Amino acid sequence: MSAKLDRRQFIAAGATAAAMPSLLRKAAAQEAWPSRQIRMICSYPAGGQTDLLARAFGEFVSRQVGKTVVIENRAGASGSIGAAEVARAEPDGHTILCSISTTYVMNRVMMKNPGYDMDKDLTLVSVIPGAGLLLVASPKAGVKTLDEFVAFARKSGKVNFGTYSAGSSPHMTINELNKQYGLNIEPIHYRGEAPMWTGLAEGTLDVAMGSYTAAQSVLQGNRGVVFAVHSKKVDAIPNIKTLPEQGATAKFFTVSGFTGWALPKATPQPIVDRLAELCVAANSDPKVKEVLSTFVLEPAIGFKDSNALYQQELPVWMESAQALGLEPS
Repeated sequence: MSAKLDRRQFIAAGATAAAMPSLLRKAAAQEAWPSRQIRMICSYPAGGQTDLLARAFGEFVSRQVGKTVVIENRAGASGSIGAAEVARAEPDGHTILCSISTTYVMNRVMMKNPGYDMDKDLTLVSVIPGAGLLLVASPKAGVKTLDEFVAFARKSGKVNFGTYSAGSSPHMTINELNKQYGLNIEPIHYRGEAPMWTGLAEGTLDVAMGSYTAAQSVLQGNRGVVFAVHSKKVDAIPNIKTLPEQGATAKFFTVSGFTGWALPKATPQPIVDRLAELCVAANSDPKVKEVLSTFVLEPAIGFKDSNALYQQELPVWMESAQALGLEPS
């Protein structure tokens, strides 16, 4: 082989040499992650489900990587305040978003300008698939199944159905039930689950829909009767059938939403993959398992599965949300 380089080989070799410092710096930065304290922005208030998940997973990640993970609550505007802050952060893996599907999916329909574009500004890393939400009737309604609820609604002519916010899963459920069964269910929107369940307990509402954990405030006092579960069964009450199992046909009743973590879009893939691996590994941590059990949630899933779930559920969420006919605020 000739020891001489032709002109093309010389130019190629020079270009490679020139690029090496940049490539080495990039590789070193990825290998060193994290190189400092990590901020995990929780876009919902302290003390709630999203916050408790952020703290449990954050503590696990901190122990594994040897750097402090600080949880910062940036609540407001359906999670858009926290999401916008992470979208603007340096894409180096040191600022992480923890939020829910409202932030990742619904805000693009509900808001004219949420301050971020999910597909352009953020990368979904890992998610915890949502649990089935309970449909709970006031005892005075006398219903124990979906068919009985439909009969009650038709006889009553009008039903007050509590939701924990406009544009939420309960709101879309009401719309789909009205369409399929020709009902006149009226959504009564509250600011969160706690006041909604209080409304059911006090008799203001005929029905309410929300999480198994939060519903205990009425179920344990026999002030509510579960007659269906949205999308998937809840292990703690296996005898209660889902809406599809009871004949509800809307595609929306097949999606469950999720809680999950995201990074700024330009974050190097090795960092994205490492964080996803840590989220999945956290499933075996005692504190994480306790929080998942408390809220009757499934384990976190990896990067590919998370994004496949997102792409699968996104069009269904969008279609159902747009069917509400709400004007973006």
